[in-house]
Amino acid sequence: MDNSLFTITIILLFTICIIYIIVTYNKGIKLRNYVREAFSIMDVYLKKRWDLIPNLIEVVKSYAQHEKELFESISKIRTGDYSSYSYDSKINTNIQLEFILPKIIAVAENYPELKANEHFSKLMSELVDIENDIANSRKYYNGTVRELSNYLEIFPSSVIAAIFGIKGAKMFEISDNERKDVEVNF
Repeated sequence: MDNSLFTITIILLFTICIIYIIVTYNKGIKLRNYVREAFSIMDVYLKKRWDLIPNLIEVVKSYAQHEKELFESISKIRTGDYSSYSYDSKINTNIQLEFILPKIIAVAENYPELKANEHFSKLMSELVDIENDIANSRKYYNGTVRELSNYLEIFPSSVIAAIFGIKGAKMFEISDNERKDVEVNF
């Protein structure tokens, strides 16, 4: 009787461990998929902004032709095909764009006839809507990244994630340098 009780206990413990590993692994996959979903939602808005910027630049350029350096820096950021960018490249590129967009707006503020331009006003309205959508989707994305990061850092799920190769994701945040006020010199 003792031997069979011991065997049942071992089998029960083994079964509990296997169930725990399966449940923990599945939670990691679920969290990783939430991050992917959140990024793809945010990516739609980032792409809309990406496509809107050339139109905005063309309108501003026609009024502020001496802002060549600003327009060149935007062109450098926007090199390449957005859809071919990696996950991290999209985040890094859009962080750079978020730093430059206020400069464009600041330039536009110095040209009353530009601010009165109907096409510019429409583009700015679209940009404001897109920026609001990006802000909301970034909150959701960063929240899912936080949940995945917690899962990856808390024991024992961290061990199971490492065994099965579940990786974290990068938060969408700006650097300290980009938090500084925008300076526009004429």
